[in-house]
Amino acid sequence: MRTLITGASSGLGAEMARQLAARGHDLALTARRTDRLDDLRAEIGETSPGVRVATAPLDVTELATVPRVVDGLRAELGGLERVVVNAGAGKGRPIGSGRPDANIETLMTNVVGALATMEAAMAVFRDQGHGHLVVVSSVMSVRAMPRHMTAYAASKAAVARLAEGVRAEVDAGDLAGRVRVTVLHPGYIVSEMTGAKSGRTPLMVDTETGVRAMVEAIEKEVPRAYLPRWPWEVLARVLAVAPPRLARRLG
Repeated sequence: MRTLITGASSGLGAEMARQLAARGHDLALTARRTDRLDDLRAEIGETSPGVRVATAPLDVTELATVPRVVDGLRAELGGLERVVVNAGAGKGRPIGSGRPDANIETLMTNVVGALATMEAAMAVFRDQGHGHLVVVSSVMSVRAMPRHMTAYAASKAAVARLAEGVRAEVDAGDLAGRVRVTVLHPGYIVSEMTGAKSGRTPLMVDTETGVRAMVEAIEKEVPRAYLPRWPWEVLARVLAVAPPRLARRLG
């Protein structure tokens, strides 16, 4: 299996790379911080010898660059069976509080950058006639959220709907059964994005545990998954219908 992961320099993306390498996947890794990609490639070379790791710098908001990088990594590895759309931002601020730049950056990365990556991935899959598109959304996508979470939750809802639209099109066409689409909705998993929340949220799980649940769902090629399954398969349903006061506490 040859898997491309965007946003692979840290957090969930880096841990996905480690765990998929341990399962024997050849990897194409992209991120803005190439020094971290180099460190990760060296680490994987020691822990998973024999696994090929190709890396390339990529800012997914540089839209014209995305297909060139994806095509280049495809050529380097000799194909891509899976693309994980993982690169994301979570720098939102309350709407109208004087930081529109933070919200715009979040939407540009999480929606527009993700769409550009999906476009490039699906072009590859259409060309070769098979593939697996994996899109990382969030449990926060299930409802509108207040304060600093407003733009982030909206962006993750948008990217989930985009992926589901791709699935609907694929399933109705000649690629049905040959191209699969998985949408992951992680709950609270320790990463750089969770920041200070990591130490004060009882539902938070460590990175290795949370990503293990994500990797298992990816390998099963499920249509969607709330992760880790316990408690988020239940809490996502609660969050979707909870009164605003309770939703704010969960968010």
